[in-house]
Amino acid sequence: MERKENGKLAEECLAFTDQGVSCYHVIENMEKKLEKKGFVRLEEREAWEITKGGSYYVTRGGSSLIAFRVPKGEWKGFHMMASHSDSPCFKLKTDPEMQAEGSYLKLNAEGYGGMIYSTWFDRCLSVAGRLVCADGAGLKAVNVNIDEDLLVIPSLAIHMNREANKGTEFHPQTDLLPLMGKVQGKGKLKEKLAALAGVKAEDILGEDLFLYVREKGKMAGMEKEMMIAPRLDDLSCVYASLEAILETEPEKYCTMCAVFNNEEVGSHTRQGAASTFLKDTMERISESLGRTGSEYLRLLADSFMISADNAHALHPNHPEKADPVNRPVLGGGIVIKHHGGQKYTTDAYSEAYMKALCREADVPYQDYHNHSDVPGGSTLGNISAGQVSIPTVDIGLAQLAMHSAVETAGSADVEYLVRMLEKFCER
Repeated sequence: MERKENGKLAEECLAFTDQGVSCYHVIENMEKKLEKKGFVRLEEREAWEITKGGSYYVTRGGSSLIAFRVPKGEWKGFHMMASHSDSPCFKLKTDPEMQAEGSYLKLNAEGYGGMIYSTWFDRCLSVAGRLVCADGAGLKAVNVNIDEDLLVIPSLAIHMNREANKGTEFHPQTDLLPLMGKVQGKGKLKEKLAALAGVKAEDILGEDLFLYVREKGKMAGMEKEMMIAPRLDDLSCVYASLEAILETEPEKYCTMCAVFNNEEVGSHTRQGAASTFLKDTMERISESLGRTGSEYLRLLADSFMISADNAHALHPNHPEKADPVNRPVLGGGIVIKHHGGQKYTTDAYSEAYMKALCREADVPYQDYHNHSDVPGGSTLGNISAGQVSIPTVDIGLAQLAMHSAVETAGSADVEYLVRMLEKFCER
């Protein structure tokens, strides 16, 4: 396997996040990369014909994807990498155009996931997502992206809110609606979306449309040791998982790259980590390769999952928010996440497995625990365990400003993650 130059992976990761303007575009971009490498698309509604040595992928809802490679010889189980395609943002409501004071046109939107609202003000924004349109007697889904500076959520001037720098509570229905321009533009949003989809405006029957930040990802710092970009949580882990499965061939384990939607809102959807998507796919792989139900359970007993979702780095201005001992930093390597209440699924065995794997791949690692007085979030590992019960470790890359419109991570950490995941896939 030819290794890419230092820094190349971080640059590719930023390009991947730039293209992932919605969960649908993340999956569309993955499909293109997989098909270029010879992966065969499978459909859930059709019979599967899987052969040893083959490479395949399947999607659900256009926003979740599972890619897998089958060893050429006998295989012992599954090696899985899990991450998520969605990020906190604003979602447009139905018929979103709203007139304001007879002069302005703004859009009606609501929050998706736990955003830092203040970071969305005064940035160029646009709209991307999926339309479902009439197509003869049926329906067709089309991904759309208005690739232009279209919207802004304007701040209230300091003169009109003298308390702005003393802490302000933002009300989404009042303070956070994006401005699209003059009222004369009414109706043009749907026309533009229809033109992008190649349909008539009246043929648009369903919409999943989101606002996204137009800012492109950048390398920063005196030695370009930082990546600053929208959607690093969790597209940096999606990128690394995809890179690993594309560049390796399995020997004894069926390798899998699972990317789920709706992690930011709890995962309890038909394409989320709590759904049957992973379980259904694994059962069908086993069945297609002639394994019985009992043999499938034996495969599970010799399987392992790496749940990859970014972690909080030690904040330079607020070190008091971090655990007194376990304090990951940007560029410090893979973060292994622990939680006494099992919001992270890491246990002694999966922790040891990950540390041994990092040593084998020659990459650094660091441990993360929440400050005991500051509750953290949850992630994919323990959610997916409700469907597929196998040993799992929760990891991620250290980052600052998680759930901000623009986040910060360490550029070296992307390479560390890719190298470790490649080793995992090759094992």
